[in-house]
Amino acid sequence: MAEHRYQQYSAPARGHDRAPERLLAASTFDVHIGTEWLDLGPDEARARIPVEDHHKQPVGLVHGGVFATLAEGICSAATYGAVADDGMTVMGQSNDTTFLRPIAEGHLNAVARPRHRGRTTWVWDVEISDNDERVCALARVTIAVRPARRDP
Repeated sequence: MAEHRYQQYSAPARGHDRAPERLLAASTFDVHIGTEWLDLGPDEARARIPVEDHHKQPVGLVHGGVFATLAEGICSAATYGAVADDGMTVMGQSNDTTFLRPIAEGHLNAVARPRHRGRTTWVWDVEISDNDERVCALARVTIAVRPARRDP
C-alpha cells in the first residue's frame, strides 16, 4: 500500500491555524484513503484524493463511498478549524451525495463552501470534479458542532 502524507494547506482565517492540524493528525481513515488537504478555510475548503485501485468498484469506477467520505471529511476539517479554539468539536450529521458522472482515474477534487454557519450546525455544499474540471458529484453535508469533551 502506498504511503500517504497530508498536503500543505493554507491556514484558516481568524487565528485557527493549529486546529485543523489536530483533527487531521487524528483522522486515520482520511490517511488510509489518501486525502490531500489543499485549503481548509472557513469560507472555502479544498481537498483531493488520488484514485487508486482500492478506491474502485469491480467495474473500475471509484466507489460512491469514496466521494461521500471526501465530502464529509473536508467539511468536518474546515468546520473544526473554525470552531475548535472556542472549545467545540465536530461530527458528521448528514451527508447527501448525488453522483452525476463516474471517475475512473486521476483525482477526486473537492471544493466545499458553507451555506449556513450556526451555533450547533454548519451546512456545506460540495462539488467533486475530475481532472478535466467536470462536476462528477454534488454533496450537501451537515456538520454538528458540540462542546468538546474534557478529559477528567
